[in-house]
Amino acid sequence: MKLPRRKLLHLAAGAAAFPTILRTANADTYPARPVRIIVGFAPAGGMDIMARLIGQSLSERFGQQFVIENRPGAATNIATEAVVNAPPDGYTLLLAGFPNASNATLYGNLKFNFIRDIAPVAGLSRETFVIEVNPSLSFKTVPELITHAKANPGKINMASAGIGSGNHIAGELFKMMTGVNLVPVHYRGAGPALVDLLGGQVQVMFASISSSIEYVRAGKLRALAVTAATPSPALPDIPMVAEFVPGYDFSFWTGIGAPRNTPAEIVDKLNKEINAALADPKMKARFAELGVIALRGSPADFGKFIAEETEKWGKVVSFAGIKSE
Repeated sequence: MKLPRRKLLHLAAGAAAFPTILRTANADTYPARPVRIIVGFAPAGGMDIMARLIGQSLSERFGQQFVIENRPGAATNIATEAVVNAPPDGYTLLLAGFPNASNATLYGNLKFNFIRDIAPVAGLSRETFVIEVNPSLSFKTVPELITHAKANPGKINMASAGIGSGNHIAGELFKMMTGVNLVPVHYRGAGPALVDLLGGQVQVMFASISSSIEYVRAGKLRALAVTAATPSPALPDIPMVAEFVPGYDFSFWTGIGAPRNTPAEIVDKLNKEINAALADPKMKARFAELGVIALRGSPADFGKFIAEETEKWGKVVSFAGIKSE
């Protein structure tokens, strides 16, 4: 049967509009099942803590489970690739962070381009790191650490959550600016690294405050200095590295990303709820306890921030000659 031309055009227009209607309907009902947040490090580290905090809050806000899935390895590259290859439907998200910015330069054979293949959803947190040592060691200040390291080159082991992790880059920046020789010892996450620091198997770590502040408060680790160029309200009595090493400045960040081509309606819905969660008084109080600040804004704001961080730390990685194994 031959359809009238007007009827045919009407059906064609309806078919063209169907994907838009479907996307809108999906956004209206999202999430209709559990959502995974993939974390590139082992449990108990700073990134894992941030993922679990926002995951719990989003579960409460959406009435649907946001499940944390740890996939450690290659400084978040394994986790990132899993999200890059996931369906762009909002049900697989990435706990993005500082390593994603440094990895763009550190790894020359990545199967993805982070800025191109991961859609920025929302920033979560920004925090200073702190230089921590095992209390059994004699040095109690940054100048004493530098003096001891120069007198004993290659004899101080520096723990990190992996090559290209924030701990690693913060330590390499310190080495570059002071001329000391600290030996990197890489783990599959900040949690295992902290265990060995507590046990004395390694001597120093540039650790996130969120993952280690309780150990500092309990006297199980000694804090020498914070890495940001401003004091930390969580550790007000601890000096800044920049007081002893002029110009030193390092801070760590986290956020949420999604596969490229995730519908904008879903990205915006997630962004709205994440920003609302960060503004909640309970979350603010928890962030204050952990020594982190909220990194709020639009998806575009987060995308711009990622691009700036990728350029900034790419220069440091290149200058320091850091290479992946």
